[in-house]
Amino acid sequence: MRNSIDKSRISLTELIFLLIGLLLLLAMARIVTGQTAAQGVRTANAQAQVQQPLYKEYRGVRLGMTAAEVRAKLGEPAMKSDEQDFFVVSANETAQIAYNAAQKVMTISIDYTGGVGAPDYKSVVGEGVLLQRPDGTVFKMVMNDAERFWVTYSRSATTPSIVTITIGAYK
Repeated sequence: MRNSIDKSRISLTELIFLLIGLLLLLAMARIVTGQTAAQGVRTANAQAQVQQPLYKEYRGVRLGMTAAEVRAKLGEPAMKSDEQDFFVVSANETAQIAYNAAQKVMTISIDYTGGVGAPDYKSVVGEGVLLQRPDGTVFKMVMNDAERFWVTYSRSATTPSIVTITIGAYK
């Protein structure tokens, strides 16, 4: 009986080699993971630099315009305030224009019910794959660092679907 117990024990030398092997495996896994993450960041940065949003304005309304200029382009809003105007363009199209304290356009958001009248996502955020969320909603955001704004395209999974295009400024 004593003989079988001694045979099943690991010697000190074997234990040291086992620990060294585990440490080497962990180190290699960390190196591989670090390289993969770095490559992913480089790829994402390269795509962000190449891809620029194509959609910069809505019906002649651009970021930085005054509330008076917006109302001259889109007409009288259904609801208006110093912070935001809400326009009903048609039964399927609405727009919200948000202003900063200086009454300049900071965000433009357009909703197309049922997707009726909505531009194709490629004309808004360019080529590429839309991200799909678990609920079926698709989404893509593109930053334009040179002009300091971003554009998003989102299509809901609801029935009827709603396509939302948003243009926003950042500092």
